[in-house]
Amino acid sequence: MIQMDCWVQPKFTDWKRYQREITEIHEKLNDKEDAYIGWVDWPLRVEQELLQDLLNTAEEIRQKCTALVVIGIGGSYLGAKACIELLQSPFYNEYYAGKQKRPRIYFAGHHLSAIYYQELLERLHEEEVCLCVISKSGTTLEPSIAFEILRGYMQERYGMEEAAKRIYAITDASKGALRAEANEQGYKTFVVPDDIGGRYSVLTPVGLLPVAVAGIDIVSMLQGAAEACRAYDNADLTENICYQYGLLRNLLQQDGKVIEIFEVYEGRLRYFTEWLKQLFGESECKDGKGVIPMSMQMSTDLHAMGQFLQDGRQMFFETVLTIETIRRDVSLEGSAYAGRAKSMHELNQIVEKSARKAHLKNNTPNIRLTVSELSAKSFGYMVYFFEKACAVSCYLTGVNPFDQPGVEAYKSNIKAALRGEPQNET
Repeated sequence: MIQMDCWVQPKFTDWKRYQREITEIHEKLNDKEDAYIGWVDWPLRVEQELLQDLLNTAEEIRQKCTALVVIGIGGSYLGAKACIELLQSPFYNEYYAGKQKRPRIYFAGHHLSAIYYQELLERLHEEEVCLCVISKSGTTLEPSIAFEILRGYMQERYGMEEAAKRIYAITDASKGALRAEANEQGYKTFVVPDDIGGRYSVLTPVGLLPVAVAGIDIVSMLQGAAEACRAYDNADLTENICYQYGLLRNLLQQDGKVIEIFEVYEGRLRYFTEWLKQLFGESECKDGKGVIPMSMQMSTDLHAMGQFLQDGRQMFFETVLTIETIRRDVSLEGSAYAGRAKSMHELNQIVEKSARKAHLKNNTPNIRLTVSELSAKSFGYMVYFFEKACAVSCYLTGVNPFDQPGVEAYKSNIKAALRGEPQNET
């Protein structure tokens, strides 16, 4: 379902040279005793009972409300946001949600913009509302304050008892502030698995429930992930393109290419690259190591950052995500721009090839990952591909893919500031 083409120096694709390291990492990823690797075989062991509960709950939410607010930050919202942006219409909230008789999906808890929350609350007055709050601990600042505001809104509008029936929590199985509140108030809950970290949790209830509410086929999504799980459970580097991609990132970093630019020519993939930025940024960039993940949407950014890509400091490599087949296209028959392009999608493909040809004149390393089509199944496949490639890249770099110690520094400063402690700026 994914094909990889790469334009890099031949020394980087001498796969047999790196087989021993890859075999060791493959065995490590299949070590059931290691913490936070539950995602590795998760698509093969999702219980049917859980899946049916998610589908039933999604239908219940659709019956109750015309707007669902998903509260979360980082891995607690980016996966669902990426999936909905990818598989629903760009005009879903404005038009298609009503036409399809499904709730509009709004996101909160991922920033602290007062203007956004003021206008969100004004917007919700015109809707019947449910909340889905996602947090393992229940104490992360941004989602916590958003939930406090929106829970208060719900209780004032619907009353305590009815509000509780409209709040759905995805959290730890037994501990944490959100779990305690959910048990006390009687919220419907789903569990964030203990052995799966936030940015690897898209295929758990964290991502599946909001996506199902939006009418996306989560059964097919998990089937796609399961296909990828089986396809890449193979230590042979000459066959496993997922491992090849993870290795290439590491080798290019050693060669001084410290920025990876994820480029997409289909706008629906824009938030998928936001998810990729978090996945790779939090997983790999530690101890002074790691490739900085950036993203560009083409051809828009060819008119904003194209000069940098062509003539700027060559400290980067490009990873292009493309779609082979799309289901809806625009004909260019009779257009002055038609030429070899009979449709808008074909024109987009010509632009992509033309940009790559120009950039290769500078010997800029290029990796092209082609997905067969846009579907729930291909989304699940892509998620698994990148999760595993990321873990491989991290292990090759010599860092733990599943912690984020640097994030804790600013959180500690916030807690101190809120307690009124003096802040040292140096």
